[in-house]
Amino acid sequence: MRKENSNFKTAFLSEAGSYMQNKDYFAYTELDDVACWVAVKGLDSDQEINSAELAAKGILEKFIENPSMSRRRIKKYLKNAQHLLQAQSLRVRLKASIVIVVSDYSKMICATAGNSRVYHFRNGTLSYKSSDQSLAQKWAYERDYAIDISQHEERSNLLNYLGKPNSFQPVVSKKIKLMDDDVLLLCTSGFWEEVSEIEMADALENAKEPEQYVDVLEEVFLSRQKKIVNNYTIATIFTNKVYQENNKKKMKYLKLIVATMLLALVVGGGTIFYQAKQAKAMAELSAEMIEHEKTGNLHFQDGNYEDALMEYSEGRNAAKKLKNPVHRNLLAKKLRVTQLIINGNQSAEAGEFSGAVETYEKANEEGKIIGNFGKEEIEQKITDMDSIVQILEAVKKGDFKFEAEDYTNALEFYQKARKQALEISFSGDSAIKQKIEETEGKIAELEKAQKELRAEGLEKSGDQSYARQEYSKAVESYTIAQEIYQETNLIAKVLGLERKIMNANDKLNPPPLVEVPEIMYDKAGFPLDEVTEENQDSKEEGVE
Repeated sequence: MRKENSNFKTAFLSEAGSYMQNKDYFAYTELDDVACWVAVKGLDSDQEINSAELAAKGILEKFIENPSMSRRRIKKYLKNAQHLLQAQSLRVRLKASIVIVVSDYSKMICATAGNSRVYHFRNGTLSYKSSDQSLAQKWAYERDYAIDISQHEERSNLLNYLGKPNSFQPVVSKKIKLMDDDVLLLCTSGFWEEVSEIEMADALENAKEPEQYVDVLEEVFLSRQKKIVNNYTIATIFTNKVYQENNKKKMKYLKLIVATMLLALVVGGGTIFYQAKQAKAMAELSAEMIEHEKTGNLHFQDGNYEDALMEYSEGRNAAKKLKNPVHRNLLAKKLRVTQLIINGNQSAEAGEFSGAVETYEKANEEGKIIGNFGKEEIEQKITDMDSIVQILEAVKKGDFKFEAEDYTNALEFYQKARKQALEISFSGDSAIKQKIEETEGKIAELEKAQKELRAEGLEKSGDQSYARQEYSKAVESYTIAQEIYQETNLIAKVLGLERKIMNANDKLNPPPLVEVPEIMYDKAGFPLDEVTEENQDSKEEGVE
């Protein structure tokens, strides 16, 4: 009966993106008194079992068997899907991220395990968004500030999901009242990581039917022109008319109001005693709020954005306690701008420069609302991004020249890139410096090789001159070659040429000849100028 007296329309798409297999899955059923929508993203690598489809069908099967809006029953649906994945985890452990919406056509309950999401829009603005069970979301809760999880590096680090081995704890919301013309959007992380909540709301402006809304959202998503597009699922529900509840419990609510008023009167009588004490506490809290904001501003100006974030968060908490909406909103905006700058810095460090510029520009736009907060810092970062793009382009050209062994031109590009890097304190300066050193080493090697070739040519020329008995030319060639070998530290070559130079010099300057006197001999064959006792006796005997 409820379904007949309401008008809910659903449209969806689920695509594989750049991949062969779509691990996402969407399904829903609308019964007479209650309906269920399920969007799931498979997180495992199993090629035969689609964990998302298995989980979605398992939930809808149990829902159809025993339809209910009970939070306890919804947890049972999820735990049944959990058991199905565990039972089918034969080759690999099946895992999935899931979001469920159950509605009786006048209220809804949503449940999540992982980081698939539901967004609830009313009058074109975001009214409710489910929470992720990720490390990034946990940090956002603990530090009490709005992290842009879509850009956070820990957004896919899930603390809970379907298929988790133990301590499976899904999150189930309280009942949320629906109104005519509300819009629900269920999606997987492949979609919401690329499309902001503002863009989701903007896409609603001219969408009259859920199919139109889905088409516009897909256009926005694909306009990112990513090289790799993940699996993505978009499902939207237009609550054109919700079921109108009767007011049977009117008297009960009236009694509750009366009891509340009586309690307020009793408590009000005792508050007079504490007024002075409360006034003092409020004054201290106000001073604390202002001090946190001032400290945050100082950290922001110094570029310590993480510290500024914490101070603004503390100041906002104080403003909440003071019930000071002006300062609460102001500090919330400063928090938002600061967080966007941090996100932009993270994108820049990861090499996603176009994403960084987009985030900085968003921070600049939001800063305009509160008196151009952070304008100079943000515009400087955008300028730095332009410089970084030029630096990377120069490095890319240098790499191309280096691969082509054109080391001289490569060095020129690297030096140009490093000069710009030093001007903006670019974090990639050390890598560019290393490229310069490597290139200079290659140039030095080439110069050494060229010198060695020249020396070898001179040595060869000297050998040819030596062979032609042109010893002077040989010495000249050998001497120059020896000097080059000395520069290139080729000691063996130096010593070898030293011997060649000595030989050539010997040929140029031979040693003088020593004149040997002519020796006369007598008839007996003895030198005439050497008369010994023996040959004297021989002479005398010959005379006798």
